[in-house]
Amino acid sequence: ASPAPAPRNPLPAFRIGQAAPRGAPALPRPSSPADDLARADLRMDARTHRKMSQGKLRPEARLDLHGLTLAAAQPRLQHFVLSCHASGLRLVLVITGKGRGDHGPLPVRPGALRHQVPYWLHSAPLSAVVQQVSAAHFRHGGEGAYYVYLRRFA
Repeated sequence: ASPAPAPRNPLPAFRIGQAAPRGAPALPRPSSPADDLARADLRMDARTHRKMSQGKLRPEARLDLHGLTLAAAQPRLQHFVLSCHASGLRLVLVITGKGRGDHGPLPVRPGALRHQVPYWLHSAPLSAVVQQVSAAHFRHGGEGAYYVYLRRFA
C-alpha cells in the first residue's frame, strides 16, 4: 500500500478584526495606466519627452471623452487621432477623466476610459500613427489625461 499523504499545514487561526502579523507580505498594489506607460520604452526624443512630461509643451489639439461610454468614445478617439495626424499635428491631449466608478447594474472598473484609451492607442489603426503615449502633466489634466505624441506626417 502507498504511504498516506503528509498532512497539509493548517492555516493559522484568525479572528475578525485581528491585525496581520508583522512582516507579513503585503498584497501588490494594482498598477495604474500611468505607471504602466511610465515603464514603457521611450520611442521619441528624450529631451522632447522630458519637456512634455514637465508640462512645458502645449498640446496642439485636445479631445475630451468625459461622460462617454466605451462604445461612443472609441470611434471619436480614432477619428480625432487620425485627423490630427493628417493635419500634421504632433502633440495632442486626450482627456479621459479619472473615473468615479458608476455603480450601475453591471460591474464596471472605475475609470474604464482611463484604462482603455492607452490600449486603443497602441492597437490598429492608431498604432501606425501614434509614437508615444504618456500621462499628462498636472496642468493638463494629470491622471485624467494622456499626451499622445504622433509620428511625423509622411
